[in-house]
Amino acid sequence: MEAGIWQQVTSTVAMEFSDVPDAAEVTRIVLRLSLAALLGGLLGFEREHRGKAAGVRTHMLVSMGSALFVLLSLQVGMPTSDISRVLQGIIAGVGFLGAGAILKNDSHEKVQGLTTAAGIWLTAAIGVAAGMGREATAVLSTLLALAIFSLMPRLLALLDRPGSPAAVSQSETTIDTNPIPGNREKP
Repeated sequence: MEAGIWQQVTSTVAMEFSDVPDAAEVTRIVLRLSLAALLGGLLGFEREHRGKAAGVRTHMLVSMGSALFVLLSLQVGMPTSDISRVLQGIIAGVGFLGAGAILKNDSHEKVQGLTTAAGIWLTAAIGVAAGMGREATAVLSTLLALAIFSLMPRLLALLDRPGSPAAVSQSETTIDTNPIPGNREKP
């Protein structure tokens, strides 16, 4: 009698894990979820390194969660039209999550957190790409996002330097209307 119970238990456990039929499928799942976590972690590391609110863990979880939703949809054989509804849910849900990162600072009249929210949203899209088996697209998107996060602040700082074309066009230009050198007022 005891052998029959253990046989039922092991049979039930084996049936519960039957969604992974072979080593190829296990490899596919591990690769896609790991890639999503790694790429999300890279973006999160950059944001955490800059002292932003959403860091490594947040980005990793958003990316991996998005990948898992899509991967599960593919595993059960959903038609493309139904997967598009899953994508709509991810996009809206992560948009809601990102909205929590956006704050209006009343003392400065500035909105803060927009880049963090956009980064979280993009991280979800990268996770979707990884989950759908579009690894090259996911990697390329991550590299472009890292370039935007790191290069754009430098470019903007360069343009805001005194004497740069952008700074000159933004500042008020004073024109000396008195052509006689010795006839100028002292400040």
